Amino acid sequence: MSVTYGCGREGQAAPVSRRNLLGLLAAGALLVGCSQNEQTGRSQFAVVPDEALTQMADQAWADMRAQTPAGVDPAAQARLEKIGWKIVEASGRTDLAWEFVVFDRPEINAFVLPNGKVGAFKGLMDFVQDDDELAGVLGHEVGHVLARHSSERVSQQMAIEVGVNVVQAILANGEYAEHAGEIAGALGMGAMYGVILPYSRNHELEADKVGVELAQRAGMDPAGAVRFFERMAAEGEKRPQPPEVLSTHPADGPRLAALREAVAALPKG
Repeated sequence: MSVTYGCGREGQAAPVSRRNLLGLLAAGALLVGCSQNEQTGRSQFAVVPDEALTQMADQAWADMRAQTPAGVDPAAQARLEKIGWKIVEASGRTDLAWEFVVFDRPEINAFVLPNGKVGAFKGLMDFVQDDDELAGVLGHEVGHVLARHSSERVSQQMAIEVGVNVVQAILANGEYAEHAGEIAGALGMGAMYGVILPYSRNHELEADKVGVELAQRAGMDPAGAVRFFERMAAEGEKRPQPPEVLSTHPADGPRLAALREAVAALPKG
């Protein structure tokens, strides 16, 4: 898949392959340091340009629409759009081409792409008990976009890929040449469990916090997010869960505690 970065002739966007983008990272062309994210208040390494993410997200959304049937309940679709647009207007990011679609799948889940496309599965729409709970879910999804989590994750993964490749090339010419592949693989696994997954868990907590802020700003009850995730945690107890260190999501207990704290910290009245 190609992504778009930089300019070609006459100012047109020039397509850049993933391999070329990795080369730019290796050369330091994109390593411009960390930027401050106003939404989360922290510095983040998010150097992949939004144009590149949008192109990839457009293709992913087209694939999803082609492969997964949309729901047949117009009331559920209208409800998703109504609450979704309330959250978007509260976020201030009306510049994106937002789209909300209910997909006919039983999972209690939703997702967002960095281009503003939001999917909610029928299982989720059946599970939420009121609009405040739905606002908590959609606030969480929009929160990922505001926090630029997609750019941060892709940037981290690409930087780690470059680093592992560089180490492997160095090892291949040294006394550990015969073990270069195994060592590079171990480094890759260490990066996954030591960097990528913890950042993913942190992203979920950040999106939770941003989500309740957006829900309140949209005139909804932010405690709806707490009620929703309490019931989700109860559902999760019915199935075995992986250890938190192996999961992309924080454990239910710490997550609910952080979510309750975020709601309690919101301005009253």
